[in-house]
Amino acid sequence: MTDLSTFIAGLPKVELHVHHVGSASPRIVAELAARHEGRSPVPADPEALADYFAFRDFAHFIDVYLSVVDLIRDPEDVWILTHEVARELARQQVRYAELTVTPYSHVSRGIPAPAFCEAIEDARKRAEADFGIALRWCFDIPGEAGLPAAEETLRICLEERPAGLISFGLGGPEIGVPRPQFKPYFDQARAAGLRSVPHAGETTGPQTVWDALRDLGAERIGHGISAAGDPELLAHLAERRIALEVCPTSNVRTRAVASLDDHPLPRLVEAGVLVTINSDDPPMFGTTLNDEYAVAARLLGRGAEGLAALATDAVTAAFLEPGEKARLTAEIDGYLATATR
Repeated sequence: MTDLSTFIAGLPKVELHVHHVGSASPRIVAELAARHEGRSPVPADPEALADYFAFRDFAHFIDVYLSVVDLIRDPEDVWILTHEVARELARQQVRYAELTVTPYSHVSRGIPAPAFCEAIEDARKRAEADFGIALRWCFDIPGEAGLPAAEETLRICLEERPAGLISFGLGGPEIGVPRPQFKPYFDQARAAGLRSVPHAGETTGPQTVWDALRDLGAERIGHGISAAGDPELLAHLAERRIALEVCPTSNVRTRAVASLDDHPLPRLVEAGVLVTINSDDPPMFGTTLNDEYAVAARLLGRGAEGLAALATDAVTAAFLEPGEKARLTAEIDGYLATATR
């Protein structure tokens, strides 16, 4: 049998919580910073980015994240970023990814919505041909920008409706951004056939998760780790098989959790909640999806079979057709059988 790190590296995976701009590699961020040198605080030296990405708290993380967003100035930047994100995911044996994209952040900085959507769609198709990875989009509201951003994000979803768009989300800070105010926008997105996947319970308590479920019709929850403190909520999530998109290293790097050893992942799993393992903003947090599977292996005490089960849980939680789910599950099963001979 192969060792666990080798097993993880080859394991076919699904990634359900990873941000478009937050996945920009240090090389790409540095290249963009060099193009806009003097107009951005982002370092043009890849080595200096590690210090730049040292976050004091979640609010500081949002400030840094938006400074990287400012580097995306035209549709060509969007295309390059998208294609490079797909390359990195495919390198980790990711077969399917639902990428969280925030069109408002780019449209409000001057990229027309049709050009933005055309760039990500063209890059999506090219990535599938080049790397064999299927990308789909969750267009999310940047919560810090309020209801105008919600209205514009919904408009882009409904008017542009790129072929890869499957879900509607809500990101950014939770503190001071109550979920219920976004209900009308989620109602319209869901009526148009988009799935509901808001962030909740990352830096606030279980009530935010309840709000996302009751007011936004959440079918999956981004993060949701504070659910571990509410037995009734845990039972609700487990009974209804509402998945949590858990990103352990992210929670530590944004100071939502004190350390990996304090992470509630084991409590969530013990409660029977459907949990998926994800990377969130991997280069910013100095991680990869493979690294997150290694973290999960340690926190949950799992070997190859247990990690393959986590990969299968991500397939279960994905917004895929049953035939595609069956195909990916069979690939994971086949890999496990071969790797553990």
